[in-house]
Amino acid sequence: MLTNAPVPAAVTPTHCPYCSLQCGMGLRAAAGADGGLDVVARDFPVNRGALCGKGSSAPALLSRGLRLTEPLVRRPGTGLLEPATWEEALELVAERLGSVRQGYGADAVGVFGGGGLTNEKAYALGKFARVVLGTSQIDYNGRFCMSSAAAAHQRAFGVDRGLPFPLEDVARTGCVILAGSNLAETMPPAVRYLRELRENGGTLIVIDPRRTKTAEQADLHLAPRPGTDLALALGLLHLVVAQGRADEEFIRERTSGWEAARAAVMAHWPELVERTTGVPVPQLRDAVALFCDAQEAMVLTARGAEQHAKGTDTVGAWINFCLATGRAGRPLSGYGCLTGQGNGQGGREHGQKADQLPGYRKLADPAARAHVAGVWGVEPDSLPGPGRSAYELLDALGGDVKALLVMGSNPVVSAPRAAHIEGRLRALDFLAVADVVLSETAELADVVLPVTQWAEETGTMTNLEGRVLLRRAALPPPEHVRSDLEVLNSLAELLGSESAAKGFPVDPEEVFEELRLASAGGAADYSGISYARIEAEDGVFWPCPEEGHPGTPRLFLDRFATEDGRARFVEVAHREPDEETDADYPVVLTTGRVLAQYQSGAQTRRVAELNAAAPGAYVEMHPLLAGRIGVGDGDAVTVTSRRGRATAPARVTGAIRSDTVFMPFHWAGEGRANNLTNPALDPVSKMPEFKACAVRVERAGPAV
Repeated sequence: MLTNAPVPAAVTPTHCPYCSLQCGMGLRAAAGADGGLDVVARDFPVNRGALCGKGSSAPALLSRGLRLTEPLVRRPGTGLLEPATWEEALELVAERLGSVRQGYGADAVGVFGGGGLTNEKAYALGKFARVVLGTSQIDYNGRFCMSSAAAAHQRAFGVDRGLPFPLEDVARTGCVILAGSNLAETMPPAVRYLRELRENGGTLIVIDPRRTKTAEQADLHLAPRPGTDLALALGLLHLVVAQGRADEEFIRERTSGWEAARAAVMAHWPELVERTTGVPVPQLRDAVALFCDAQEAMVLTARGAEQHAKGTDTVGAWINFCLATGRAGRPLSGYGCLTGQGNGQGGREHGQKADQLPGYRKLADPAARAHVAGVWGVEPDSLPGPGRSAYELLDALGGDVKALLVMGSNPVVSAPRAAHIEGRLRALDFLAVADVVLSETAELADVVLPVTQWAEETGTMTNLEGRVLLRRAALPPPEHVRSDLEVLNSLAELLGSESAAKGFPVDPEEVFEELRLASAGGAADYSGISYARIEAEDGVFWPCPEEGHPGTPRLFLDRFATEDGRARFVEVAHREPDEETDADYPVVLTTGRVLAQYQSGAQTRRVAELNAAAPGAYVEMHPLLAGRIGVGDGDAVTVTSRRGRATAPARVTGAIRSDTVFMPFHWAGEGRANNLTNPALDPVSKMPEFKACAVRVERAGPAV
């Protein structure tokens, strides 16, 4: 429960375990003898005491009845997961990973991490994969989050941080274009900044194929056909050029590559963009006027614009739009990405992404390898090279990848073409999963390791602003639950030697001190950040390259992070979605989240309060489509793509395009939306095309 009383000394200051806002909260012992916790409001800069239902109900998951409390091992005789001791479970994991490595080579062992892991755990997991296992086959579910925006940031700005400014700046700018985000349901406490923006006289433009709760607050709502966001961004920039509204002085002094980008955009004239996107030309002109007439302005993108096989170019087009209008590298203006997962930012900064080392260093860079190898006490040549991206790794399971260690992820529900990925997991020689709950992925494992969760462990997270935060343990874990750091320490010893285990401390602050050294001099430099500073300053913004450095709340005000200090325009052109509609699959499916559930639902689907609010999957469709297939609200419908099918009740509403259906992706079973989604990958970011695939929608039997 959420208590709005002043925070007493007995309260542990911490942060919500869910999204990348990482809202501040306090935890105190609940009245009664059950040992539970109450949530107490905390005046933290990001959320100012506000929490959504997920945050206020988060302590429910600490209940023994909802979470794992002892290791499980699949017994050969029964084929069932049954309780085991930690010694037996860890020895089995080490023996099986070691035998696969010895028999097939290091790259036959894969590691799959999660965007909810603390910085310390993400760092240790990447180090474990490369130093102990010696494998290149490591990636994480954050690849499915903001990898397209990250790649576009790197191309244009030379560094990737979700927001290059604090959230508070959103309320103080003049106009915000929000592309592909439904903040009202995905990050409710952040909606206050949109509301304050409008109260301050600013304007809000929302781009979404659905009239969401967020779109209802907009001054202008553009509803493009899913998969055409790139054309829309290019069309707006075409109008900027045609109307003479480009900021030529800014372009000349602070950017490069404008001539090629401008030439490419001129092929996307308004009438063509209207035919491609379905957005009328007058609305395109209105959007340009609102944005350019404001003294300061921002573009914020999220998964709706990014989860495409052309997501990097789509974000690149929005960055071009900001650069051409002089809305970057200036106070209260710029481009930003609304990272989704709790530590989606920090999780990729410090080594669990296939091509990166701590500090945002590139694994293929000899200097980066030398620096990190020096911190780790190994030879640079011993570090493996870049590995496969998340979907490519999952797709290789049971082939040349024979064994997999999963920490904090549930790809059975979250991966595209999910039924196929479930099959690949079943084809493994060995699967070990470390998690808080018995997720759908853990149910397939040979060994399940119960690990601590947010209120039982201390560690840092990096939120969507690049603010490094500290979550403090508020209570001890159950007797037979261990931290992920303890798991890695034990496996390092069993797979290597006692000296190997010493390289994997179990104290998170000790791990963070090593992370500081490993990140020093990198793009994401944490070397000036300490636990004490974080607590004293409500978080510290990276880069922070030395102890006396104030941190960097706002990037790019003096120069961009490229070699010459200039932002780079990138020449891009629209291309159709990987999969277009036809007579057999005439409707476009797009997917997303709902307010009461989170990601794969592995945790939130266990909380009664949240399940009551959002009990299951559904198919949102327009009345015209519902009429064509003869269904009414609540009738069961089957959605079929070229990869699979899902069945759920219809939710008939005029708030969606008539050529589009929407499904939330939080559920397994018959309503698993990711049975349908397309694993076509962006060539740069390797992001799958979650947000647009061709489907057929038909009446089914009664809803189950």
